[in-house]
Amino acid sequence: MTEIEKYYNKFNEEHRLTTRHGQVEFETSLKYIHDYLPNDKVSSEIKILDLGAGTGRYSVQLCSEGYDVTAVELVKRNLEVLRGKHTSVKTWGGDARNISFLDDDVFDLTIMFGPCYHLIGDEEKLKAIKEASRVTKKGGIIMVAYTMNEYSVLTYCMAEGRLPGVLAKGGLSEDFHIQADEKELYDYVRIEDIDRLDSKAGLKRLKIFSPDGPSDYMRRELNAMDEETFAAFKKYVLAVSDRPDLVGAGSHIVDVLENTKN
Repeated sequence: MTEIEKYYNKFNEEHRLTTRHGQVEFETSLKYIHDYLPNDKVSSEIKILDLGAGTGRYSVQLCSEGYDVTAVELVKRNLEVLRGKHTSVKTWGGDARNISFLDDDVFDLTIMFGPCYHLIGDEEKLKAIKEASRVTKKGGIIMVAYTMNEYSVLTYCMAEGRLPGVLAKGGLSEDFHIQADEKELYDYVRIEDIDRLDSKAGLKRLKIFSPDGPSDYMRRELNAMDEETFAAFKKYVLAVSDRPDLVGAGSHIVDVLENTKN
């Protein structure tokens, strides 16, 4: 069993997107997914790949809307939960870096909201991005999510008091960029790192947005909000999600790419 599998066997991924901060992330991401789906086809003709699908929160929702959805998930426990929902989502166990069981040029839209959190360094991330590009149609859309550097520095390192230990093992550069090694479960990036990956992959950015904004910093406050205030907060995050002065400050970012392969 890999370290990722051990981690997700303890972590309740099914619960995460139902919390208030998770709802913000889910609803914002879903809005952008809908924005980039083809508008010249009926839903049943649109093929979506959920690469690193977890327990299928996005897969099941999109399937319920009539889309043709395929989900790939590495962690057996998550895959069992997804399959237990008894939907028409087509499911595969597999690693995002090698999805050779899927044909080239199949999908109109590929979402990859988990793998690049856990793949350490450019080389491993690019394997997954290039596989996503291979199976996505030319001109199709690829959405790649990342975990953000400043969120880790401010929460894990500073607010949670782990900074001395991180510094002692060389886990931070002089300019406070997380230096994850191959034993880490998460890698953290800045916008310039994502720019570099896009350039190496030869993909064209259409938009970059923060699906959760400040919500991960405000979990206690979100839970204390009345329904009216929480509804307004979700509208606020959606309204500012792609503002250049705010993108990168949240815990996650989603890079929306056009598959411009030859």
